[in-house]
Amino acid sequence: MDRKIRVLIAKPGLDGHDRGAKVVARALRDAGMEVIYTGLRQTPEMIVSAALQEDVDAIGLSILSGAHMHYFSEVKRLLDEQGASDILLFGGGIIPDEDVPKLLEMGVAAVFGPGTLTQDIVDFLKREVPKKWAKAGL
Repeated sequence: MDRKIRVLIAKPGLDGHDRGAKVVARALRDAGMEVIYTGLRQTPEMIVSAALQEDVDAIGLSILSGAHMHYFSEVKRLLDEQGASDILLFGGGIIPDEDVPKLLEMGVAAVFGPGTLTQDIVDFLKREVPKKWAKAGL
């Protein structure tokens, strides 16, 4: 793959625990991807703005606060409003199993729970992002 996958990793809301997000960001970088980590306490508007400015292929949200339905739906809504629905939205954290189908239905591409191997996230992005590129003729 000649083109590098660009991924934005974000921590929305007031959750101050970012170890998982940093582990994922490092694993993606070590796998050859370009990673932008936004840091803590990001709003959906800040996340989408950064994603557009950085021209990313994917956004990964790390959420432990229990507000996952709100943050995923807001980021998805803002992406759609900006004409950027082609940016792959995925995430992880502490998300109840019963909410995963709802997130997938709203357009979240994948949800990775605690204990997920970072290689599984790398493999997911390496498989799905090129599909988006091909669809867009890139």
